Amino acid sequence: MKIEESNIVETNDYRVIIYPASRPFETKEAKAITEKLFDFLATWAAHGKPLSSSFKIEKNQFIIVCVDEEKEMASGCSIDALGKVMREIDEEYQLGLFDRMKASFVENGEVKTLKLIDFKTKLRNGELSDNIQVFDFSKNTYLDFLSHFLLPLEKSWAASIK
Repeated sequence: MKIEESNIVETNDYRVIIYPASRPFETKEAKAITEKLFDFLATWAAHGKPLSSSFKIEKNQFIIVCVDEEKEMASGCSIDALGKVMREIDEEYQLGLFDRMKASFVENGEVKTLKLIDFKTKLRNGELSDNIQVFDFSKNTYLDFLSHFLLPLEKSWAASIK
């Protein structure tokens, strides 16, 4: 069961699962991913009970899946089913959705992604501006996602790298 955009209440703290791609989606990829996720979420269930869920593609590079666990908790099996669909998408388009050893940031209005080791090196060497904004993929609630998904470098997890 899909949470319709008009029914999303920003005071509800939905569970969020973030799938960060290593690159922006091409138009045809975004369309295919959207169709596949709409089809999957329409039948997504935990122990036979429909999950109230939705998704969005953020910054044309990050897939954000939301589940209203106040209605029904996502079970291990249901999370595994989502993971299976996401792995299929990842394999088909080579997106690096499960590669957690990367960092994404916004520099001069453009989303960029680097291997984590390269990001750290460039940050320490002063090759990246202090004015960048850094994405945090560890957010697991919708309210946390809304307020802390993209932060200025000095307020992000990357602030301690220098």
